Amino acid sequence: MRRWLRTSSGTHLGTEADRATFRTLHNASLASPALRGGLTVDSAERAAPHLQALLAAPALAITDTDGLLAWEGIGTHHQDHVGKLAEATLERGATRFYDRVDLECGQAGCPLHSAVVSPLVVEDHLVGTLQAYAPDTSAMMVRATDEVATWVSGQLELAELDASRRRLMEAEVRALRAQISPHFIYNSLGAIASFVRTDPERARELLLEFADFTRYSFRTHGEYTTLSEELRSVERYLLLEQARFGERLSVRLSVAPEVLPIAVPFLCLQPLVENAVRHGLADAQTGHISIRAADSGTECVIEVEDDGAGEDPEKVRNALAGGADSVGLGNVDARLRNAYGDDYGLVVETAPGAGTKVILRIPKFAPGVHT
Repeated sequence: MRRWLRTSSGTHLGTEADRATFRTLHNASLASPALRGGLTVDSAERAAPHLQALLAAPALAITDTDGLLAWEGIGTHHQDHVGKLAEATLERGATRFYDRVDLECGQAGCPLHSAVVSPLVVEDHLVGTLQAYAPDTSAMMVRATDEVATWVSGQLELAELDASRRRLMEAEVRALRAQISPHFIYNSLGAIASFVRTDPERARELLLEFADFTRYSFRTHGEYTTLSEELRSVERYLLLEQARFGERLSVRLSVAPEVLPIAVPFLCLQPLVENAVRHGLADAQTGHISIRAADSGTECVIEVEDDGAGEDPEKVRNALAGGADSVGLGNVDARLRNAYGDDYGLVVETAPGAGTKVILRIPKFAPGVHT
């Protein structure tokens, strides 16, 4: 049996206050993505229409400390006043009101006779102003402009935090690249050279694998990659190590196909595999490396395990804290925590003589994480 929901034509969805609240939140949500890009001409021009609607001002301007970034609304001839008002406001460091004397213009019928200018502040630094222009200014407009400027400042501060995080991630990746063992490079080239006369075809294949490995490891774009690409680089690394160690090194990979497209931090596996090879063959004739990637609901669980000499847990704690006992371990742990939160750091199971297993959990979806 069908049931129909009837609504009276005279029934409104919420009160006027509810609708006003919705409009305010809607305009703020539209302005936010642009502001999260930082204070630039592009972000200001994209945010200005929504901020103007938020304040219901006839005209609005956004500046940085050097001058006008965007103007929205009527009275574009008042752009000549923007720089002077911004300078006076930034000098004071607080919201200021300006009247007809400050906005004097020769255009007949111009309705803009007053302005409220509020500073934009990021991490205690004055970075620009938000300026609302109107025929008259009320205490409510002064307060509203000040509140919106505070909100804009908050969005810009989040943008700066995002930029700082990206710079930190980039610096950590550069540091990790610097830690890629020079011995691995020399030994790989030596192994390739050893096949030049005995097996030229294999030497050529290994040289191509080496070129692809170094090209991937030293690429300059993107904080994240897919698990598929990361594992392909690890396979190249292991092929080169197996060319060097021969039958002494055996490798087992077990990867669920459904987790291959997941976004992961760039170079999050290679340092773990390098540690596994180094520890797996330390003082041993043979070493076995196992790499597993499994689907686990909303996460992917990756394990890198060796049956080698193991490690003192205290040294592992030192490495995770940023010490130099293990190549890249602390670096990978820090980048995982930065990307996903402290619940997603590395888990290391090890003891002297018992081998080592490193476990990392990767959320399938996380804000700001994409390739």
